[in-house]
Amino acid sequence: MGRIVYVHGHFVPEEEARIGLFDRGFLFGDAVYEVTALIGGRMIDNDLHLARLERSLKELGISLPFSREEIIEIQNGLIARNALQDGTVYLHVSRGEADRDFFHSDALVPLLVGFTQAKTLTGTKAQQNGIAVDLAEDPRWQRRDIKTAMLLGQVMAKQAARARGFDDVWLVEEGLVTEGASSTAHVITADGRILTRAASRATLPGCTQRAIARLCETEGFMLEERAFTPEEAQAAAEAFQTSASSLVMPVVRIGDRVVGDGKPGPTTRRLQTLYLEAAGVPS
Repeated sequence: MGRIVYVHGHFVPEEEARIGLFDRGFLFGDAVYEVTALIGGRMIDNDLHLARLERSLKELGISLPFSREEIIEIQNGLIARNALQDGTVYLHVSRGEADRDFFHSDALVPLLVGFTQAKTLTGTKAQQNGIAVDLAEDPRWQRRDIKTAMLLGQVMAKQAARARGFDDVWLVEEGLVTEGASSTAHVITADGRILTRAASRATLPGCTQRAIARLCETEGFMLEERAFTPEEAQAAAEAFQTSASSLVMPVVRIGDRVVGDGKPGPTTRRLQTLYLEAAGVPS
């Protein structure tokens, strides 16, 4: 018996889970998703993730299949049935099922699936020592602000970076860093400013990014929302990336350049601690 997953209104063993051949998420990537971190049995930034889920669905004209309260019940049901303490909760909403056609009916019924993944999110070797990220041209479509299930560009970029010996990759468009393939990119200048891109259609509005922005405001860090070049990133005093599954991840090498002294810097370390404290995770 494997995990218990949620498929179209039912909690079932993963071995019994099925989606239809004509599901538009399967055929067209006509679906959105969210991933919420779970640490010590507690969902982190879930309000931000569910708000982003609603926004992504609205942008695609897909109705929310359940109320927010019902979705939280589904998430908690998955957590309880899998006795999960640390990991992630994944939600995926497709437009629905219909015979293959680029045009879709407004009468389609959205379909929700969900599952958990056990994973150690805190105290990892990568968070202690930092990671190396490659730089690659951004291959994705123009509506990156919608968290769609169309992730082939990110998959290709990550696979290429791994083949080159990197842990991850930051994407570049028109000479500027957009974001990580599955994260938000941040750099810290020599004078202590934290740089990250402002919300636009070029990047996904990161939930962990928003949580870090709140901390910057309350803790007195200087946050500047603007694009930066790969060269600025490589010359930065510190760098880090954020996401639900990696939290605040130090970046110690960008392309062929070591960042700072090649170790996670003091501001990144402070943000790691503050983020977990704000999330209510005991140290």
